[in-house]
Amino acid sequence: PPHRPGLVKMSSVEPGRFFCTAGRGLEPFLAREVRARLGATEVDCVSGKVFFRAAAGPGELRKLRSGERLFLLLKKHSPLPVSGNKGKMLHEIKSLVIEEPKYWLDIISVWRKLRGHEGKTDDVSQENTLALKRKSEEETNSASKRQKTEQVRAVLSEECQIEAGERCVVPERMSGQECWIESKTSSEFPSKGGEENPTANEKLSFSFRVSCRCSGAIAKIFTSQEIGRAIGIALVKQCGWHADLRDPDLEIFVHLNDIHSVVGIPLFRLPLANREYIKTAGLRSTVAWAMASLAEISAGALVLDPMCGLGTILLEAAKEWPEACYWGADINDSQLEGADGNIRTAGLMDKIELLKASVKALPLPSESFDSVISDIPFGKKFKITNDAQLLPDILQEMERVLRVGGTIVLLLSRDLRKRMDGLTKCAGADSPEATADGDSEAAPAKALSVDGNSFSLAHGVAESFLSSSHFGSLVPDGVYAVSLGKTDAFIYKYRKVSAARN
Repeated sequence: PPHRPGLVKMSSVEPGRFFCTAGRGLEPFLAREVRARLGATEVDCVSGKVFFRAAAGPGELRKLRSGERLFLLLKKHSPLPVSGNKGKMLHEIKSLVIEEPKYWLDIISVWRKLRGHEGKTDDVSQENTLALKRKSEEETNSASKRQKTEQVRAVLSEECQIEAGERCVVPERMSGQECWIESKTSSEFPSKGGEENPTANEKLSFSFRVSCRCSGAIAKIFTSQEIGRAIGIALVKQCGWHADLRDPDLEIFVHLNDIHSVVGIPLFRLPLANREYIKTAGLRSTVAWAMASLAEISAGALVLDPMCGLGTILLEAAKEWPEACYWGADINDSQLEGADGNIRTAGLMDKIELLKASVKALPLPSESFDSVISDIPFGKKFKITNDAQLLPDILQEMERVLRVGGTIVLLLSRDLRKRMDGLTKCAGADSPEATADGDSEAAPAKALSVDGNSFSLAHGVAESFLSSSHFGSLVPDGVYAVSLGKTDAFIYKYRKVSAARN
């Protein structure tokens, strides 16, 4: 088994606890990945997040491919009770974050080890650690405490500047009142010059930013700016830090909704979904990886993307399963040029071959590929309503080049999904693999599940997919609803069970 580094030990907080955000529909893919890649335990899926415990270092954590942003989990509690007393509610919100300086000393120590800080940032963190140690060991009388509190309040009231941006998006799966609000709150304080004493300067040398996301009942009472400002002020009082919106040393995320109250620190400045080896972005890399993970790619396999575009699916597959061979085809010269640039940037010239060809007439031998994976273009570039024969031609050609036992994984828009269901139902009625009463013997549709709960099988898709029949020698083997941001899409998986018929 691969070597896994030991758990990072610390007091005051549970070791090895993380959560990772995921695009809608990709949560079960991420849950399966953290188990397989990290040996994760205590995996818990909710909409948009996966919580888990893992004994993994930064190198292993960076390898996650289906997640968006990775956080060190500080707190995970039940939803905050909503009441008419706003002051009491704010106190409970602040109590999620405010702890003794020793707690934050331990948190920062683990955070630094996981991030692998170097150079200037590391020096700043070390300076702050010394300041926190002095603070935690410091014994002051009540008079000096009152004086310090009054000074901090004066600074906050006179010089606090809030820079906040708020956006409100109502996802399809939420009610009209459930409004997502994201904000970043920053309070700037002078930390150099003047007659300030060196000790105060050192304490304020560590900067932070509070990022809040609220939805559900609590978002009807507080704005994210109000929550962020309250937490920020409390942290300044407690730890002596100063806030910095643009380039903080530490970012603290607070997510409050009707499901849970979560506090975390992002481990990496850039999202996991940002791939350094992709020069020109096409399909979302996390979705491309999820599609490749369904294709059952093995060592020595031949994998084809007959509508490769910029090659994102091939890049994700080749990076994850380098022992296979990959081919990409496209009819568009500019897309092939972009794909070639991406392949060269990723250093995969010896793994991926490109050719110019139409998906309706591939210059490739029959039954020569083990897997076919493709994002069927849709939207402005793909007018399926103007060419009713295009989708059947695509399927037939994919079926022809696929070996018996191989898999086809397709990404379809909502409209293309409806067209696909219509085609498979019509084709299945005449299929010799269908039983006499018209019911298909194909394997039932699958959805990735977490702890026995189906998570990504789209509402309304299960019924049509289960009732759909074969398309020639292709039988359905799963359908998964995913989000592409402003639009929804569906990953369809088929398996070839017999030789294609002309």
